[in-house]
Amino acid sequence: MVKTALANSLWWLGSSPSAAAFDAALQNPAAAQRQILRQFLRDNADTALGREYRFSELRTYAEFARRVPPRDYDDLRPYIERIGRGEKNVLTREPVRRLVPTSGSVAGRKLIPYTAALQAEINRAVTPWINGLYRLRPHIARGTWYWSISAVGEDQPIDDSPSAIPIGFEDDAAYLGGWRQRAIDALLAVSGGVRHISSIAAWRYATALLLLRRADLAVMSIWHPSFLELLLGAMRERWTDLVRDVADGSCAVLNDVPGSLANLLRADPSRPRAARLASAGPDDLRAIWPNLAILSCWGDGHATAAAAALQKRFPGVLLQSKGLLATEGVISIPHAGKHPLAIRSHFLEFEAPDGRILLAADLEQSQTYNVLLTTAGGLIRYRLHDLVEVNGRVGQTPSVRFLGKSGLVSDRRGEKLTDGFVAAVLARLFEQFPPAPSFAMLAPDEDSAGLRYSLYMNREIPGGFDATLDELLCENPQYAYCRRLGQLLPACAVSIAGDAYERFSDRLRQSGQRLGDIKPAALSKLDGWSGYFTQPGLGL
Repeated sequence: MVKTALANSLWWLGSSPSAAAFDAALQNPAAAQRQILRQFLRDNADTALGREYRFSELRTYAEFARRVPPRDYDDLRPYIERIGRGEKNVLTREPVRRLVPTSGSVAGRKLIPYTAALQAEINRAVTPWINGLYRLRPHIARGTWYWSISAVGEDQPIDDSPSAIPIGFEDDAAYLGGWRQRAIDALLAVSGGVRHISSIAAWRYATALLLLRRADLAVMSIWHPSFLELLLGAMRERWTDLVRDVADGSCAVLNDVPGSLANLLRADPSRPRAARLASAGPDDLRAIWPNLAILSCWGDGHATAAAAALQKRFPGVLLQSKGLLATEGVISIPHAGKHPLAIRSHFLEFEAPDGRILLAADLEQSQTYNVLLTTAGGLIRYRLHDLVEVNGRVGQTPSVRFLGKSGLVSDRRGEKLTDGFVAAVLARLFEQFPPAPSFAMLAPDEDSAGLRYSLYMNREIPGGFDATLDELLCENPQYAYCRRLGQLLPACAVSIAGDAYERFSDRLRQSGQRLGDIKPAALSKLDGWSGYFTQPGLGL
């Protein structure tokens, strides 16, 4: 299709200068980072925050670090509330275009100020990443993309409080803006309009139908691997209906979607395509999408096992682990076989376990750090609560992998279990009792017998597993102390069947989180999970 070819050409050629600049910056990350910090301080000296910390007087990073303390979202909340009331020049001189909602594993709902300069920072990371995809697999320039960011029915306001600044984006591609947004829109195999379908079952059906119509699908970009597994499961369940709709140009769920989407879901009949699908069946994914070349998804931290399982479903397709991206900003991108820091985007600092704060160029191999972020949207020395490990370098720039959320702590009896510690325990546990399941999560579980931690996982429980789990958890001295006092019962594993990730995400979605924000973790602070993992159906 001409439109697809033009959009691919625009992305490839238009992203080349940014990719070249990123390649050059990788050789001198310290210089790139100094420039970003100087620009931030100069641009925002005459703001409420800038006057408070006298940005105009700061000349070096050392002065900046002494004057401005690291902070969490709650430290910035009063400023963001002022922005929401319409006040200007609070965190940035540049107008705030949007307050973008996000909900992390550590805090509740947060609003992130979004400015044109922040959009430019994000593009300085996303654009080299996409350019790299074309260089890895040039033939994707002939195909369409499936890019899943936000999820279904999530355009409702996040609360009832008034805001002078629009909250959220109408369309995910608007994060990129300009020609990039137009190019992405032209490349999509599934229009962003499907996000307005409120029924998850209808949304999955519509998404599967639009994907099945595209034999030219070349790239899939999703978040957690289980997202695609659930979509493929829904496709298998409705396979006969889907193939018929491809043949007839119809859609079996039209009565369950807004009328404005009817034309989006209807198409010209395609009996040859339907015949090829019928011959392939729902499990021959290479035959269904013969031109699929790249599958991008989370592959680090708690998504590692699920990504490996998904790779087996797509033999011959390059599974590329995403970098560390958040609503607040971009920390790393896939590049040259690693995940170097996005050193042309935001100003990055890293907090070591001993409390030292290091700059990007100073990170040490195999060491772990917490990320601090300063962005053109006004976040300053902001603790992202993401724990990363340095696993190499690209040029002179460190490459990192995501380990887990550093600020996620479960502490019912003084045990102080953290997500990072539990993730390490599970990695060692499944080395002793392979294979690693695609879903595993530790959570507190209290009943009439007392309080214990249960490991919910979608695999059978071998002999000796529970004892080893508890033994490894006891390497945390606070947990061990609570066990000795009898405040905690021995940990145990719970084998769950069905779509574990779907049930996990459904609970969090019902509490107000967006599917795009839900990130499976090794640890949950919530209890009562057995009721969600064992009940049938869930009405989905």
